Amino acid sequence: MTDRPLTRHTIFQTSLMTALLDGIYEGDMTVGELLGKGNFGIGTFDGLDGEMVIVDGVCYQVRHDGSATRADLEACSPYAVATNFVPRIRRKAPENIRRSELSEFIDGMTPSENYMYALRITGHFSNVKTRTVVKQEKPYRPMTEATDEDEEQNFNDISGVIVGFRTPIYEKGISVPGCHVHFIDDERRVGGHVLDFTLTEGEIELCPGTDLELRLPLDSGFSKANLDPEDLDEQLHKTEVKD
Repeated sequence: MTDRPLTRHTIFQTSLMTALLDGIYEGDMTVGELLGKGNFGIGTFDGLDGEMVIVDGVCYQVRHDGSATRADLEACSPYAVATNFVPRIRRKAPENIRRSELSEFIDGMTPSENYMYALRITGHFSNVKTRTVVKQEKPYRPMTEATDEDEEQNFNDISGVIVGFRTPIYEKGISVPGCHVHFIDDERRVGGHVLDFTLTEGEIELCPGTDLELRLPLDSGFSKANLDPEDLDEQLHKTEVKD
């Protein structure tokens, strides 16, 4: 690959991360519509009813116990990111590498920090630590409170795929800056939002994105949401990193 993306490529997103942080948990886009925007992606479902993983054109719903099932095409999402995954950059991952180390390795694969990248890691993991949001009931609480109920799972000696996006810092608030990734096993039975992992062996693929298609909700909740919180960094750290 050259020092710039080979071709223009669109990444689609519905709603904003700041809206999700503010408790806007209902969307107007169905899974079926979302799959029309891409065969690869992540997100969540109405009421924070689990984590979304889209891989190979199929959308999976991972619930609070870590179990994964095919999502209903009529289910709606308050926040999701999707694209048609076209791997432009491939590397064999170093053996027995942890997430913290792999982030630096992935940074070295990218020709520029200023583009978006869809990220797929396929391989065998000695351990994957995940968490999954628990379905919320109205009146919805801010996400920093809702994620206090997250359930963590540890999967050992497992093969699967990590799906997600590496997002530039200037998209903070629109999306989650850095690597935001979800996991699902090869059997498509378990998964969740990735907190940590050790990759025994595997392959890393990147799909550079040059264009962002952003769809904003039309409901009154979004219209009144606080999309510029003063403690945005702290909220993102608490809900996404969870350490």
